[in-house]
Amino acid sequence: MENFIVSARKYRPVTFDMVVGQQSITSTLKNAIRSNTLAQAFLFTGPRGVGKTTCARIMAKTINCFNPTPEMEACDRCESCVSFNQSNSFNIHELDAASNNSVDDIRNLVDQVRIPPQVGAYKIYIIDEVHMLSPAAFNAFLKTLEEPPAYAKFILATTEKHKIIPTILSRCQIFDFKRITLEDISTHLEYVASKEGVNAEAEALAIISQKADGALRDALSIFDQMVSFAGKNITYKDVIANLNVLDYEYYFSITENILQANTSAVLLTLNEIIENGFDPQHFIHGMGSHLRSLLVSKNPETVRLMELSKSLQDRYADQAKTCSMELLLEALDINNRCDINYRNSNNKRLHLEIALLQMCALSGQTAPKQQVVPSLAANKPATSATQNPVAQVNTSTTAKPARPQTTTPAPQTPQATAPAAPNYGQQQAATNASTEPKHQVREASPSQMRGTRTISINDTEKKVEEKTEEPEPETRGDFNQEMLSASWAEFVNSYKAVSPSFANAIGQFEPQLAENFEIKFTIENSLVASDKLNMSALFDHLKKSFNNNQLKLTPVISDKPRKVEAYTDKEKFEKIAELRPHLRQLKQELNLEASF
Repeated sequence: MENFIVSARKYRPVTFDMVVGQQSITSTLKNAIRSNTLAQAFLFTGPRGVGKTTCARIMAKTINCFNPTPEMEACDRCESCVSFNQSNSFNIHELDAASNNSVDDIRNLVDQVRIPPQVGAYKIYIIDEVHMLSPAAFNAFLKTLEEPPAYAKFILATTEKHKIIPTILSRCQIFDFKRITLEDISTHLEYVASKEGVNAEAEALAIISQKADGALRDALSIFDQMVSFAGKNITYKDVIANLNVLDYEYYFSITENILQANTSAVLLTLNEIIENGFDPQHFIHGMGSHLRSLLVSKNPETVRLMELSKSLQDRYADQAKTCSMELLLEALDINNRCDINYRNSNNKRLHLEIALLQMCALSGQTAPKQQVVPSLAANKPATSATQNPVAQVNTSTTAKPARPQTTTPAPQTPQATAPAAPNYGQQQAATNASTEPKHQVREASPSQMRGTRTISINDTEKKVEEKTEEPEPETRGDFNQEMLSASWAEFVNSYKAVSPSFANAIGQFEPQLAENFEIKFTIENSLVASDKLNMSALFDHLKKSFNNNQLKLTPVISDKPRKVEAYTDKEKFEKIAELRPHLRQLKQELNLEASF
C-alpha cells in the first residue's frame, strides 16, 4: 500500500512563483538576490499557514544555487539543490525554537556559525517560532545576529511578533505576510483538485476557503478531509454537512421574512437552526456578516469588500435592492447589541428571539406611516355638516358665525364612547334625520379630525360656545397635558418587556407639553437620549397616538442628585446612624467594634 502524503506537503511550493498570495514579498526577495543586497537577518511574521517557513526554505535553496534562472529561481539540478531536495544539505539548518529555546541551544548554534560552508556560498539558519526563545536565549543571540560572518544568514519565522524583544527586531529586515484571500485559496484548490482528479463545485471550494480563515495549509487539510468523506465528487451540500457550516439559505430566508415582518417564520427558522446543533452565538455572528454583506452590496464600488463567489455576490445584490439603508443600519445595531449582551443573558434563546423580533418590527413600522395621508384625503370634510357629519368639532381660529336664538334648550346626552369616527358619524346622521341642529358649527380641519377622542353633539355645541368665550389654556392642538401623560404611561408600561432600562429612565419624571407640540421630558443622563432605536419607538408611539407629525421631543438632563442606596453592612449602619445619632454614642461608650 502506497504511503499517503497530505496535500499540504505534496503541493508545497518549491519556487517563489508557486507561493500563493504573497507576490509583493517574493518579488522583493528575488530582487534582493538578483542585486546581491541580502541582509544578514530576516524576520518573516504573519498568521499560520500563509507561507513563512516555505519562503524561508525557498530563499535558502535559491541563494545557494549554482545556476539560478534569470527569474532568480533555483535550478533544481545542481549539487546544492539536489542535496536540499533530499534533506541532507549541510549548509541549511532548521531549528525549532519551541523545543530548543534555552541558552545552551543558542550557544551550540553560535558555535556552528563559526564553521564556513563546505558547498555553496552561504550557511543559512532557519529558526521557526522564534518568539518561544527565553529572554536569556534572546540576549545570547544578539551579538551573533548583529555581526555574523559574511557567509551566515538568519531567517526567523514567527506568528507573534509582539513577543520578540525590540533589540532583535531592530537587527532584522521584517516581512509581514498577509492572510491569503478567499479568491487565491479557491484558485489554488481548483488546481489541486484538477491534479488529484477530483470534481469539486465552486461553491464547495468557496466554503472550504472561508472555513480556512486565510490559511492555505488549513484549506488543504480540509480539502483532504472532504475527499475522504465524499470521494472524487465534492458538492456544496457535502461540505456544509461535514464541516457543520450554517448554510447561506438560512440567512437569506430569515432576512426575507424580516422584510415581510413574518415573525412566526423567523422563529421557526431559528428553532430549526438550533435543533440542527448550531451554536446560537455562531448564528449571531453569521447574521451580522449577512447584514453587512447586504449593506456593502447596495453600492457597486463596495461589492469587492465581500470575499464571496460571483454567484453569491449577485444574490446579495438582488436582496439588497429590497432593503432600505435605514433598515439595514438599525438591524445591524440590534444584532451588535445582541452579540455584546448574549454572554450575560440568563435566557440566551429568548435574548436572541427578542433581537429578531425587533428586526421584524423595523419593517412593520413603515406601513402605518404611509397610510396617514391617504386616510386624511379620504375623510376630508364636505362643505356642509349634513354631507359629512363627522366634521363637527371646531377648534379653528376663524370668526364665529352668529348663533341663532332658541327658546328650547338642547337635550343633554352622555359623552360618546365610540372609539372610531364612523360610529360617531352614524349617530349624528341619525340625529340630523330626526331633529334639526340647534347650533350652526364650522367644518373641522384635517388636524382636528386626527383627534383620538370622540364627543357627542351636545358636547360639541358646548365646546364651540366655550371656545368663543375663553379657550382652554391646556389644549395644544389635538391633545392636552392629560392625554400626553396617559399615552406616556401606556408606552412605559408596554415597553418594559422590550427595554426595561429605557422604560424606567423615561418613566421617572412626568413629561411636559410646551408650545408648538414640543414635549419636554427629564432624564438622568445623556445616554438615554443617544439611544436612537428606543427614542424612535417612543416618537412613533406618540405620533400614532395623536396622529400628529409635528411633535418634537426635547430631553432635559436632570440636575437632581441621584439617590444612593445602602448595600453593604457598613453603609446600612451609617444610614441608620444618620437617623438615630445615639447609636454612634452608644458604640463609643461601650467601645464596640462593628464587623463589616
